[in-house]
Amino acid sequence: MLSKQGSDGGKRTSLHGHWSSRMAFILAVTGSAVGLGNIWKFPYIAGQNGGGAFVLVYLLCVVLIGMPVMMSEILIGRRGRRNPIATMELLGKEEGSSGNWKWVGGIGVVAGIFILSYYSVVAGWVLAYVPKSMSGVFAGATSEQVSAIFENFTGSWWQVGLAHTVFMGLTIFVVARGVERGLEQAVRFMVPALLFLMLVLLGYSINSGSFGEGVEFLFTPKWEDLTWGSVLAALGQAFFTLSIGMGAVMAYGAYLPEETSITGASGAVVIADTIIAILAGLVIFPLVFANGLSPGEGAGLVFETLPLAFGGMAGGVVFSSVFFVLLAFAAWTSALGLVEPAVAWLVEHHNRTRAQAAVMIGGLIWFVGLGSVLSFNVLSELRFLVRVDTDGDGVKDAYGTIFNNVDFLTSNIMLPLGGLLITVFAGWVMCRNSTADELGGAGTTYRIWRVLARFLAPLGILIVLINAVMS
Repeated sequence: MLSKQGSDGGKRTSLHGHWSSRMAFILAVTGSAVGLGNIWKFPYIAGQNGGGAFVLVYLLCVVLIGMPVMMSEILIGRRGRRNPIATMELLGKEEGSSGNWKWVGGIGVVAGIFILSYYSVVAGWVLAYVPKSMSGVFAGATSEQVSAIFENFTGSWWQVGLAHTVFMGLTIFVVARGVERGLEQAVRFMVPALLFLMLVLLGYSINSGSFGEGVEFLFTPKWEDLTWGSVLAALGQAFFTLSIGMGAVMAYGAYLPEETSITGASGAVVIADTIIAILAGLVIFPLVFANGLSPGEGAGLVFETLPLAFGGMAGGVVFSSVFFVLLAFAAWTSALGLVEPAVAWLVEHHNRTRAQAAVMIGGLIWFVGLGSVLSFNVLSELRFLVRVDTDGDGVKDAYGTIFNNVDFLTSNIMLPLGGLLITVFAGWVMCRNSTADELGGAGTTYRIWRVLARFLAPLGILIVLINAVMS
C-alpha cells in the first residue's frame, strides 16, 4: 500500500487546516453543490422535459454517475491534502504515472474562475431582487410590467455591475477568513438557514390551492414526454448539480479528517442536494399552476414567472422576499466552493496569505465577470461562436453573447472533461490499495464504487461531453 506521508515522514496534512467535524464537511460540500442549479435550473429543466419521468431518470443518474464521481474527487483531495493542481501532480507521481496530471487539476481551477465570473452576475440579479421584493414592486404587477422590471435592470450596466461587485465582495470576505473561521462558520449558518427558508416556502406553496397539481406534475411519470434529449438533460443536470469537475469538492476533500467515511459523507451530500432540488420543485410548480402559468417557462422562471405569481397572491411581498433571500444564500455557498481551489493554489505556490489570495483571485474573477455584466447591455450585440436559442422554440437561431460563450465553455466542455479525467485517474491510475485505503476497505461498497468509477460514470460523462460538442 502506498503511504500518505509528508516530507517529514508523518501523515500528510493540509496547509489550510481541517473541517472540525464530519457535519462541517457535509454542510460545506452541500452548500457548494446546492446553488442556483438546484433552485433555479432544476425546476425549469424538469418543467421543460415532462416532470415525473425526467425526475426519475435524474435520480438514477445522480446515484450511478454523480455519487461515484464525487467519491473519486473527495478521495483524491484527501489523499493529496493540497490544492487540486498540486494534489494531481503529487499523486500522479506517487502512483507511478506522471506529474502531468496536474493539468487536470488546472482545468478545474480555471473552470471555477470562469464559472464564478458569470455565476456572480446571475447571483447579483438575485441580490438585487431582494430589495425589489421587499419594496412590493411586484405586488399586483402584470406580466408586461414584471418583464419590463427585469429588462430595465439587466439593461443597466451599472446596476448589474454593482450587484456583481457586492456579491463578489461577500464571497471574498468569507474565503479570506480561512477554513474554520470563514468557510465553516458561513456554511454552518447558511445551509440550515437555506433549508429553513425552503420549508417556510413549502408551507406557503401547500396553501396555494394547487399543491396537488404540482406534486402530480413532479412525481407522475409521463413516459411519452421523455425523449433522448430529456435523458441527456437529466444526465447533464445530475453531473453539474453536485459541483463536481471544478476542483471545489477536491479542495474541500483536502480538509476532510482522516477518520471520516468518504462514502457516508458523499451519500449525505447527494441526499441533501437531491432533497433541496425536489423541495424547490414542490415550492415552485404549485405557485406556477395556481396562477395559470406554464411550468416550462425556461430561464425566466425565477426572475419573471415567479415574481408575477408572488405578486398576485396574498402575502406575496413577504414570501417573494424570503424566496430571493433563500436563493442568495444558495448562490453564496456555491461561490465559496468555486473560489477556494484557486485561493488554495495561490497560498501554497506563491506564499500569499489567505486574505491576499482571496482578494487577488476575487479581483480577477470580478474583472473577468465584467464581460458577462456587459453582455446584457453595452455589449449585447457582440455575438460569436456558440449558437443559442433566443425565442424559446428549441431552435438555435443566433450566436451567443460573452455570457453564453463562457457558460458553454465551462459547463459543456471544461467540467465534463475535468470530471471524466478525475474519474479515470481514481479508477484506472490509482492502485486498488490507494483507493481502498481512502474508502475504508475493499468490501461490497468499494467494489460497487470501483465498477461505477471505472466504467459507467466515465461512459455517462463522455456521452454528456460528446452531446455538448456535437449539439
